[in-house]
Amino acid sequence: MMNIHPLSQRLENVPSSIWTRIAQIDELKGRWSAGAQLHTQVLGRLKRSVLVTSTGASTRIEGARLSDEDIEKMLRGLSVQHFSDRDKQEVQGYYELLTNVLDSWQSLRFSENLIKHFHQELLKYVDKDEPHRGEYKKQENKVQMVDQAGQSIGVLFDTTPAYLTPNAMRDLMEWTEGSLKSQVHHPLLIIANYIVQFLQIHPFQDGNGRLSRILTNLLMLQAGYTYTPYISHEKLVEDNKPDYYLALRRSQTTFNTEQETIVPWLEFYFGIVHRQAQMAVELLSTNSFEMLLSPAQLKVWEYMQSVDEVAPRTLSEELGIPRPTINQVVNRLIALQKIERIGLGRATRYRMVSFSTRD
Repeated sequence: MMNIHPLSQRLENVPSSIWTRIAQIDELKGRWSAGAQLHTQVLGRLKRSVLVTSTGASTRIEGARLSDEDIEKMLRGLSVQHFSDRDKQEVQGYYELLTNVLDSWQSLRFSENLIKHFHQELLKYVDKDEPHRGEYKKQENKVQMVDQAGQSIGVLFDTTPAYLTPNAMRDLMEWTEGSLKSQVHHPLLIIANYIVQFLQIHPFQDGNGRLSRILTNLLMLQAGYTYTPYISHEKLVEDNKPDYYLALRRSQTTFNTEQETIVPWLEFYFGIVHRQAQMAVELLSTNSFEMLLSPAQLKVWEYMQSVDEVAPRTLSEELGIPRPTINQVVNRLIALQKIERIGLGRATRYRMVSFSTRD
């Protein structure tokens, strides 16, 4: 009788409820692929927004404290000095690495060397991590739950001993690469199993949680879930952080025992992936007009919806936008047939186009 790899054996008795969830996710995946194509400008704006959202969420899960607004300011070169250097260093590393993954996933070969390179890039700005960037841990570490202040509130489980880590990672990578190539399991099961085992090993001294979410994005994209860059997986995990920790604990504490079960983790993970897919498909049926607008255009558009009509001077004064910019904005909104001009010269006013006056 042929021996079954322990990681495959773990997937042998997946309950029907999990298969139902996988089918739902793949149905949504198909709808995304077949749906009306969003404008490249819309997709670009969504992607830029998700980069900030995902960076903020993933680093906050591990104890960083920067809000999305703080991150946007930091990326524009504005000061956020009331936060520690480490917070800013971790955010910068995550943002740049995720950008690279979302832009270049088609040309990246999933491998042990790539993971070590990702770890090096993830921590390249974090001074304290310089000695072990891109290297497997040399001393033991534990998986800890952290609160919003970044303080540990408990150990979830012990991880693979440092001396066993290189072999454990080699085995995990060989199983994952082989399974993805042979398609012996559904790709979502392979990815979920990989992530939970990666976190069980906890191969690096620091950065494992953040790196697992970077790898989730890469593996999902390479498996054909191309909506991944437009809805933040990390944000959904952050919003369900207690359940995330609980699912990890409930599965990982059973590994290598007679009661081993990956089901709690699969239920959580596929719940997140399903919601991500739902939100992506919702984009296709949503009026994407507002996503096409610049911040100034969006500001004027939102104000226009609260008034019957308005003069350009009032728009400038109320919104704090210079008159030349207001002129450009209203011309853009007129071109998009969203507002119309009334009167001329000093008597010029603008109002929203009513349904009855549209073509």
